[in-house]
Amino acid sequence: MIYAYLSTILAVQKTLHLQGEIMANNSITPYPFEAVIVDGGRIPFQRSGTGYKKLMAYDLGRMAIEGLIGRSALHESDIDQIIMGCVIQDVNTSNIARESALGAGLPNSIPAHTVTQACISSNQAISSAVNLIRTGQAKVVLAGGTETMSDIPIRFRRKFRRKLLDAQKYKSLSDWLSFFKGLRPSDLLPEVPAISEFSTGETMGESCDRMAAHFGISRKAQDKYSLRSHQLAAKATREGLLAPELLPAAVPPDFDTFVQDNGFREDTSMEKLAELPPAFIKPHGTITAGNSSFLTDGASASLIVEETKAHELGLVPKAYLREYTFVAQDPEDELLLGPAYATPQVLDRMGLSLSDIDVFEFHEAFAGQILTVLKALDSDAFARKKLDRSRKVGEIPMDKFNCWGGSLSLGHPFGATGARLVTTAANRLHHEDGQIALVAACAAGGQGHAMIIERYDG
Repeated sequence: MIYAYLSTILAVQKTLHLQGEIMANNSITPYPFEAVIVDGGRIPFQRSGTGYKKLMAYDLGRMAIEGLIGRSALHESDIDQIIMGCVIQDVNTSNIARESALGAGLPNSIPAHTVTQACISSNQAISSAVNLIRTGQAKVVLAGGTETMSDIPIRFRRKFRRKLLDAQKYKSLSDWLSFFKGLRPSDLLPEVPAISEFSTGETMGESCDRMAAHFGISRKAQDKYSLRSHQLAAKATREGLLAPELLPAAVPPDFDTFVQDNGFREDTSMEKLAELPPAFIKPHGTITAGNSSFLTDGASASLIVEETKAHELGLVPKAYLREYTFVAQDPEDELLLGPAYATPQVLDRMGLSLSDIDVFEFHEAFAGQILTVLKALDSDAFARKKLDRSRKVGEIPMDKFNCWGGSLSLGHPFGATGARLVTTAANRLHHEDGQIALVAACAAGGQGHAMIIERYDG
């Protein structure tokens, strides 16, 4: 027993020592097992009400899984777990990871669970996969996410719902005759899910409008950034840069196949964007439909594998999934500032600075949100007041930032965007001959996420 106790103490000391090391090379790591991404993909994102309007989120998730496994050398039986993100869930497929996996024909012996963390749900799915691998509980995890805004659950109002539940106990005609007693016509109207924050009652657009004004982000700057996103997405599509991450989606009943995103606007311009009215705070707000991400349907999937297992299976890793963090702030004043808090955390853990990053992939909820995050990171005042740092994190070079478009132009299916960011970052590292990538995203509730990804050259 004494020997076992001493061995445990020595193992803990060794782990703590390793955690203090900067991972300057692949051999220095605080984890017994390394997680790598070997492949990732997504069905083409479509504006809600268009290509996937007749499908459930389950269908989208199923197609993403089928597409990724179909082009992989991985055998289905090698998958240990499945994790998928989804935000607005259908009660009929509440564990949509399990339903999508079964629909895709994966063995029913593979456990699956669904996570929800607003816009960073599939970031959480991937992070959970990394944890399972690092702790030795899994060797191969399929992680991703799915979302539809074309078929959101709409329910009856609370008073009518209570009546319906009570009606299950009715036994006589008189019971049924009293059903409508106390109900008003308005109680029978459907209840659409609210787009406002539950904690504050404010919409994300309203919050972003206030935040942009506080940081001095002009309407023109937001429109200019939005134009950049659409132009880069169109260029990346034209040049085939996004092709490696796109999984063709054949949509029943006619099985028309979608092969590219349909949200980016190659023909937009500053003049067209300037004509759009404020969408949230009228008449002086700066957030418009043109500089906001649009309602999107889509799904993504990625294969996260333990490094040694990948080699055993003949899989070629794309990147190591290194440090990550999740943060949370005041949802009233800092709803979308998560990346400004998460970025310095992961950089510090890796002993890196912004100058060490070759590829940046940040979620674009609104142009105003992205520009605010960039300004906060480059602000000494923000660093001192909010980050307890003596100086700013630094300026992110735009020639490395979201170079293939982003959520403003490609779209943002809430549960699927995180896996898109990680997949695109890994692909860009190889295409641009980079070494280190930084992925970051904001989320409802005042939360945020960041992850460091390192190109695999082994």
